Amino acid sequence: MDALFSLIVQDMKTYKVNLKGQQAKEIEAEGLSALDALKLLEAKGLDRVVAVKVNGEKRDLSALLEDKAELEPVDVESAEGLDILRHSTSHVMAMAVKELFPGVKVTIGPAIENGFYYDFDYERPFRDEDLAGIQEKMAEIIRANHPFERKEMSAQEAIDFFNRQGEEYKVELIRDLGVEKVSLYTNGSFTDLCRGPHLPSTGRIKAFHLTKVAGAYWRGDEKRPMLSRIYGVAFADKKALKEYLSKLEEAKKRDHVRLGSQLGLFSTHEEIGAGMIVWHPKGGMLRHILEEFEIKEHFKRGYELVKGPEILKTELWKKSGHFDNYRENMYFTEIDNQSYGIKPMNCLSHMLIYNSTIRSYRDLPKRYFELGLVHRHERSGVLHGLLRVREFTQDDAHILCTPEQLDGEIKGVLNFVRDMMAIFKFNYDLEISTRPQKSIGSEEDWERATRALINAMEDTGMPYQINEGDGAFYGPKIDVKLRDALDRKWQCATIQCDFTLPERFNLFFVDKDGQRRRPAMIHRVILGALERFIGVLIEHYAGAFPVWLAPVQASILTVTDRNIAYGERVLSLLKEAEIRAEPDFRNEKLSFKIREAQLQKIPYMLIVGDRESEQEGITPRLRSGENLPFMKPKELIERINEDCKQRR
Repeated sequence: MDALFSLIVQDMKTYKVNLKGQQAKEIEAEGLSALDALKLLEAKGLDRVVAVKVNGEKRDLSALLEDKAELEPVDVESAEGLDILRHSTSHVMAMAVKELFPGVKVTIGPAIENGFYYDFDYERPFRDEDLAGIQEKMAEIIRANHPFERKEMSAQEAIDFFNRQGEEYKVELIRDLGVEKVSLYTNGSFTDLCRGPHLPSTGRIKAFHLTKVAGAYWRGDEKRPMLSRIYGVAFADKKALKEYLSKLEEAKKRDHVRLGSQLGLFSTHEEIGAGMIVWHPKGGMLRHILEEFEIKEHFKRGYELVKGPEILKTELWKKSGHFDNYRENMYFTEIDNQSYGIKPMNCLSHMLIYNSTIRSYRDLPKRYFELGLVHRHERSGVLHGLLRVREFTQDDAHILCTPEQLDGEIKGVLNFVRDMMAIFKFNYDLEISTRPQKSIGSEEDWERATRALINAMEDTGMPYQINEGDGAFYGPKIDVKLRDALDRKWQCATIQCDFTLPERFNLFFVDKDGQRRRPAMIHRVILGALERFIGVLIEHYAGAFPVWLAPVQASILTVTDRNIAYGERVLSLLKEAEIRAEPDFRNEKLSFKIREAQLQKIPYMLIVGDRESEQEGITPRLRSGENLPFMKPKELIERINEDCKQRR
């Protein structure tokens, strides 16, 4: 008996554990899981905890602790908790698909913003009609409350395991990882290669919905197999899911491709090529308004308007580093046995303008602005309406300044972004993206550039996050993620700090002591690609542009044919006042004309009947359905001009 007691005592272990920010507690046990430790430490809200940070590293609740551990519970509604919930839900979906479709092969299934996806290789593409059955099977798996169980094994053991299952994609992933050991997670009949952590069990999934099916190339490579990607969303509770699905329905109504066609703004055509936009008259007018507005705003802030060619010799792209670091995104052509690159960016011409004469420190900063047409190769699978295209116009500018001026210039661009986003009523978030693996320039220059961005951000007091390794190949950048009316994020403005290209192009200025010094360069866009920004605007406003932006500000609706003559007089008055107006003198019922104008999202509908013709006035109606009192055309013109002045 004494020997047995001695053996038990030897197996006991003393653990020193604490909740983050609290004092440590000693616990004796044969083995201590993270969940048991949280219970003994009387952590609150354990029913909402889905994982735990052990000494800062996310782990499963079932993970066994080492001798000493600081614990931080991960709540299901936190960003990290939702990420774990969504990734676990993708595993449940994969299990459901494998049980419903024998022979299917699984690839990857990450969590994404608001949800998850999983890519599958099957004998036929999955269809939206498959989703209901998959969702029903998932609900069954969730009710079964299968635990998520982690197992570590050698890479070779894992390769053998997945080979036996015919899961060739998993085998490829393991081989590419180049590690000796991997972790696998099992829930029910499904085992997946995964780092984790995961929920304790499938029963912790409370609210999910499968949204759509799409095609995706394996690893984004057009030469690899086309897979079926099933998307879904998951939330901590049904209320949050319901709110999101309601937003999703609203997003469908705001879809810029549908509205672009309905409002006569733009179209795409297979005969022309993927990712190329054809602008119709109203879309052309919208672009013109936006471009004219932007040019004036740049002039106010000391920018000079410039323009460079759309093709430049390939040797120049080699000098800049684009050929080695950005070639896969570029198009090339040949003229007179000379290779040329079609520009994906505008910076090269702007540097050549700067270098066209000797610059003094008194000349700086130089702010060159161009509405530059650029071309970038995007994979066909990611092209979508105006949001992802191959030809687009950037509101691009390059600021060349002394290093001492750099801080003020970065802050000036941040203020420019703030002012412009306020006009369009966008909120936004900020990220600083640091040096990527594929890059040029010295560590010292990258450190100087990154520090300049961080210092400017901290001085302004604007909150920001660090996005490791996502900078441009020549310098770090501030990315502006604007939020639209549905709180969706869109990448538009960017501010890039660069000491490398001025070095490569031997840019210099003469300082007050007569010495040559290297300028700093800021690459920046405010709205970004105009195509993309207009796509975002269409969805943000649901096609109902404010009066100052509306391609058609007013439509004149005659009640009968005898009112046409007066209607033409009103139209002439409006056009003389530079109001964008159009007639609807068709022999149709007034109610039909009003409905048509409302579908076109025209801000003002001007009713012209017998009374209006006799008294030389108009009766305006707003697209909201509100009727305004009878007024003279001059009063309407003043009202529209005030709308435009106030940017409403």
